[in-house]
Amino acid sequence: MRVLGIDPGLRVTGYAVLDCDDAQVGRRRIDPALVEAGFVRLRQGDPVADRLVELERDLAEVVERLRPTHACVEKLFAHYKRPVTAAIMGHGRGVALLVCRRAGLELMELNATEVKRAVVGAGHASKEQVQRAVQAQFRLAEPPNPPDVADAIAIAAAAARRLSLAIAD
Repeated sequence: MRVLGIDPGLRVTGYAVLDCDDAQVGRRRIDPALVEAGFVRLRQGDPVADRLVELERDLAEVVERLRPTHACVEKLFAHYKRPVTAAIMGHGRGVALLVCRRAGLELMELNATEVKRAVVGAGHASKEQVQRAVQAQFRLAEPPNPPDVADAIAIAAAAARRLSLAIAD
């Protein structure tokens, strides 16, 4: 099983791909391997439509090159004080969902608190706590940076664990 995690944004979108070897699938505790993690940086001054085209092209290239079997995209978090931000972020999420569905990937969506709980143990962990937890769990020399990369790794890890448990049942 190969899982793609996406932390969508219109300035920075993080992505990560993890491998779970077949012997681990179905176990309660899995130890996925990090295949690749990175980010797509979009030019903030460009029109939203242009950034969406670039995001679609870059994510499609990642999917084509790394060939995941499953994908997980973080659910939209909308703060009542920033409805316009939520709407704009929804555009990036939509592109990520479209790329994954077009590629025929099994798709999952998790909210940020579920991801943080699965990786850090606390649903309201800070960005720095997520970075440090991902660094420790994947034995990285330094915390992933920008934080969107750590978030994408955490999303993929939470999804891999949930998928493994679903297969076990």
